[in-house]
Parts: sequence; C-alpha cells; structure tokens
Amino acid sequence: MIRPDLSLPIPDDITAAHFIGIGGSGMSGLARMFLQRGIRVSGSDRADSSALRELAELGATVYVGHDAANLADDVDTVVHTGAIWPENPEFVLAKERGLHVIHRSQALYWLIGGRRLVSVAGAHGKTTSTGMLVTALRDLGVEPTFVNGGVIAQLGVSSGTGSDDVFVIEADESDGTFLLYDTSIALITNVDPDHLDHWGTRDAFYAAFARFANEAREAVVISSDDPGAQRVTAQISHPHVVTFGEAADAVVRVGDIVTDGPVSFSVTYQGVTVDARLPIPGAHNAVNATGVIAVLLTLGHDLEAAVRAVEGFAGTVRRFELHGVERGVSVFDDYAHHPTEVAAALAAARTVVGDGRIIAIQQPHTYSRTQEMYREFAEVLERYADHTVMLDVYGAREDPVPGVTGELVSGAFADPSHVRFVPDWQQAADYTATVAREGDYVITLGCGNVYLIIPQVLEALARTDAGE
Repeated sequence: MIRPDLSLPIPDDITAAHFIGIGGSGMSGLARMFLQRGIRVSGSDRADSSALRELAELGATVYVGHDAANLADDVDTVVHTGAIWPENPEFVLAKERGLHVIHRSQALYWLIGGRRLVSVAGAHGKTTSTGMLVTALRDLGVEPTFVNGGVIAQLGVSSGTGSDDVFVIEADESDGTFLLYDTSIALITNVDPDHLDHWGTRDAFYAAFARFANEAREAVVISSDDPGAQRVTAQISHPHVVTFGEAADAVVRVGDIVTDGPVSFSVTYQGVTVDARLPIPGAHNAVNATGVIAVLLTLGHDLEAAVRAVEGFAGTVRRFELHGVERGVSVFDDYAHHPTEVAAALAAARTVVGDGRIIAIQQPHTYSRTQEMYREFAEVLERYADHTVMLDVYGAREDPVPGVTGELVSGAFADPSHVRFVPDWQQAADYTATVAREGDYVITLGCGNVYLIIPQVLEALARTDAGE
C-alpha cells in the first residue's frame, strides 16, 4: 500500500486527471464529479464493474487492468488510493513524468474549495449517516454537493454536485486524511478503535478524533453514548459541542426505540419531542438518524422539519441490501467488517427475520484486523447469527500473514457446530444452500468482494433441497 503524502502540492488547475483504482465507490464518485467539472477523466481498475461502465457512459476513458500505456500524454494529474502498491506501472510512470500525483483525499480537498463543509467521521455508521444527511438536506430544499463512501439508494449515486454552498463528505479516519479538510461542522458517530496498523495505539486514534473535532470551524456533533466518543469529548476544547444519543444529558436525545420491523423512536431537543419512523431496521439507525438531526439543527433547521426529512431515507447500497429470494430464503449483503458493525447488522436483521434463522457468510477484511480482532468476530457471530459460513481473509492492501486465515476466526467459536470454514467459494455457496431453509436470511458480511458470492448462493439455493 501507499501511505498518503499530504505534504505534496495540490495543483491549482486540473485539465486531465487519471484515476488509479477508479472503480471503487469513493474513487468513482470523485471521477464523476471531475467529469461534471468539465475535466477529462481516464482511469483503470483491476476488474470490470458497473462503476467502470457507468463512467465510460459519462465520457471517461476506462481500462481494465493496470498498465503504463493507460496513462495518456495529456494527463497532468494522477489520483490514487492507498490500496495500490508503489510498483503500480501507472503510478511509477506518473512519478517519472513529474506529474502531480495526489491521494484521493487531496483530490476531494481540491473539489471542496472554500465551501461550508460538513464532515462525517466515525468507525461505524458514517456512510449511512452521510447518505441520510444528504437526502434530508435535499428534502429540506438544500442542494448540497456530496461525496459518500457508498451509493445512496434513492439517488443511485455516491456523489453529486449541488447548487448550494453546503458540501457533505464521508471523512476517512483509516489513514488520517480526515484531518486534511477545512471542516465547518464535524459529525462523529462513534470512536471505536480500528485501523491500528496506521495509528499504532488506541490513544493515538482517540487523539486524532479530538484534533478533528477541535479544528471544526463551527460545531462538533458527537455521540453521548459511545465509550470512545466519551473519551474524545473529554479532550475537546471546542466552544460549540452538540451531543446526541440516549444519555439523559444528551443535547439531542433519542428515546422510545422500537425495533419490531422498521425502527421507530422519538427525538427530544430543548424540551420538544417529535416521534420518528425509518423505513430501515435497526436501533443503530435510530441513533444515526439522531446524529443527523443534530447536524440539521446546527445548520438552522427546525426539529419537526428535520425529523420529517430524515424519515425519507431509503438506505445505502451494501447496507442490509436485499439481492434476491430463492426457495423462500432471502439473501442480503452488508458492508460490516468490524465486530461492532457485524453485531449491529445482525441485530437489525434479527428484528425483521421473524421465525427464520440468520446465516452469516463472513469474509474477514485485512490480515491485521483479523489478527487483532478474531476473538471479537467469533463472539459476535456466534451470539447474533444462527450459523456462520467463514470465508478466507480478503487482504486488500496487505500481504498475507502466516496463520491468519478465516479458520482463525472459526476456531475461536465456543461451539464449533455453529460455524464452518469453507475457503472455496463454490463449496461455501453449496454448503449454505444445504443449511438454509424457507424463511431464513443469508447475509454476506465484509467490505471486500464478498458480495460477488451472492449469485453463486442464489443459484445453489435454486438447485438444492433445504437442509435441516
């Protein structure tokens, strides 16, 4: 992987940009916005995808596979992610040519300019919260520019250019780039230590969030309930801190949470209470919505109007997303890749599955996280899923670590009958089909490419008799 060098200069003008890894949800969103600015865009990714095809339709030149020949002579700026290797031929050639080579966070910084920035950060819930804030603002008559880490279901895109001064982003803490932006309002959903391969220690992780909060120009909106957020709040010296959550002293308080199907709840602010209901399940989404409402209040909107606007959110792609039903078995996908996220996703599924069972297909993400948290993964999977099919680790930017495989997680289950380690995907799909029966939910979990197994699972369900 390449650690971002945020000291490198960002060009004042960009006429032709090449994106290495253009197919990712964040990178494709940036590329789309560059096209909307009238900039010539090209890019490459290691595999074909719908994102590449959509960008090609919008006028980008896209390539499948990385090759120095992909870098046209007229390119003046190359945008990359941290997931590529220094030996990437396009990256190497760009350096040899002396082009501007910038991290995706710097490209986003260039796009933001001097607009009023709302940065959504946190270990979990930031993609949902960002999408919820964008759709709520649009419902309230505001046209924000936005860049999200996932596709917003009702808009069909992860980014868009608006006519108003507000710019909303999902800010990435994984590599420290969320500290680059000139944030006006910071929303911190939670601070659950993660990405310690970058930060080194939990204290360094907390300190980064405290700095992010203190540097916000207008306000900080932060969870009152999350233990990590509480530690960060103790380090915040900002004059305008708005807490949200179930705590009795929260400035914006959520209560009366009912998770029997789509979640309902109440929001109280300055002695006024408004009831709310979301079309998506899960107590965690009631809390996410309350954080968004707190931001809307900070932006000057009325409580009643803010609640009504949030209620219209239909979710984001890869967040408890239904892909198909076969033989009475519903197959979902969720981006959850941290034990806390896995617990929230499965707990939400439990509220709507009824008498059915939950079968999780887990793909651990990165060797470092798996090695650090394999016991926690095993614990939450065993607690919240009826059965788990464990795939092998998706390494992403990391080299393999001896002994760190999906079997490390499955071996930590207290009851081995609740889990099966099946590294071969076709065998995993076939096994899942023999376990699942009518009324069950199958949920793929992970932020790698685990969703690609879903067609195999649906096909296996269609040709396999139910097991018991």
